Amino acid sequence: MAKPVVAIVGRPNVGKSTIFNRIAGDRISIVEDTPGVTRDRIYANSEWLGQDFSLIDTGGIDIDDAPFIKQITQQAEIAIDEADVIIYLVSIKEGVTDADEHVAQILYRSNKPVVLAVNKVDNPELRSEVYDFYSLGFGDPYPISGAHGLGLGDLLDAVIKNFPEKSGEDEPGTIRFSLIGRPNVGKSSIVNALLGEERVIVSDVAGTTRDAIDTAFTDEDGDRFVMVDTAGIRKKGKVYENTERYSVMRALKAIDNSDVALFVINGEEGIREQDKRVAGYAHEAGKAIVIVVNKWDTVKKDNHTMQEFEAYIRDQFVYLSYAPIIFVSAKTNQRLAQLPALIKKVNTNHMRRIQSSVLNDVIMDAIAMNPTPSDNGKRLRVYYATQVAIQPPTFVVFVNDPDMMHFSYERFLENQIRNAFDFTGTPIHMIERRRK
Repeated sequence: MAKPVVAIVGRPNVGKSTIFNRIAGDRISIVEDTPGVTRDRIYANSEWLGQDFSLIDTGGIDIDDAPFIKQITQQAEIAIDEADVIIYLVSIKEGVTDADEHVAQILYRSNKPVVLAVNKVDNPELRSEVYDFYSLGFGDPYPISGAHGLGLGDLLDAVIKNFPEKSGEDEPGTIRFSLIGRPNVGKSSIVNALLGEERVIVSDVAGTTRDAIDTAFTDEDGDRFVMVDTAGIRKKGKVYENTERYSVMRALKAIDNSDVALFVINGEEGIREQDKRVAGYAHEAGKAIVIVVNKWDTVKKDNHTMQEFEAYIRDQFVYLSYAPIIFVSAKTNQRLAQLPALIKKVNTNHMRRIQSSVLNDVIMDAIAMNPTPSDNGKRLRVYYATQVAIQPPTFVVFVNDPDMMHFSYERFLENQIRNAFDFTGTPIHMIERRRK
């Protein structure tokens, strides 16, 4: 199920980004070792006492020419919308300011759990001043120091106590899939076409969908699905977002809650930078992926158009070479009937287990065909391999020296595994271990 979301809210210059980095560590959710994946530091995955959660840094919002109060209002309102628990950050150095009071008023109305953290308490002499912050009305303030990492354990203890209780699990065999992609690529239209009825509002205005909506349905074979339609950028009341980062964040939440991600591209407009951000996260999260090119009915075509567009996608998303591509039209229902079967196929592959004996036959045949690399007279030796996890399939390869496993040879072994077994639609993780 979806991870709880924790937002760090507060006026500028109280140290939100410092606390964000302390809690997140280096585990930022979008990683850029793969070409085409863009870093987006506004969202990260973290963990405390075995509890996984997602973290938002509202300090990253950039609103040009906005008055001071308007800016912090926008930051707080956006974060409140997304969060299950809010860390309200203030600073001991300035004491309780008018801006702090203003944010507090917004948080009162949210009915969300709020944990008050007083930052920059860098030495014990300042602790007596923490009591002033009781006036904000959020109970015990937690003194912390982002600069030195002090007090964060007590703060996170209080945060996880406020996490919502987990809802009931899906029925066994249910496949959860999300539709991800930038606003106005036709995600809601695909939802409605699959369901055969208007279950979500469809509009040509980017950002109509405000929240992720879970919809359960059964296909004609009796297989059960839960479909999550992710939100695009929205404009609500006084909230105006001049970046696309928050629509990406909403997609990330839905991806975390899915087995399969349908990555929807607008066939009319082609690929944009935000497409790469969202697809990159689904890949890094290890989800099964299907690339869905929508609005194909509106594209002028000849005998080579589909092949050329597929080559274009493969060039832009080299790291998604395993993901099948399907060209559809939500408007005319073109090929939409094929989607449930394709989702089931990649989900099956995502959960595929390979017997160690069969796997090692493939690995040894691969090594016989293409011997392991050597360096300074020393050769990489592969002793055996075993599958240790599914979703995604994860293989540990035991070797004499993990540092000698070059990226190119690891990719060769992965390709041989893919040639031997059907892993269409799922990433494969390869881990090298020294044999003890």
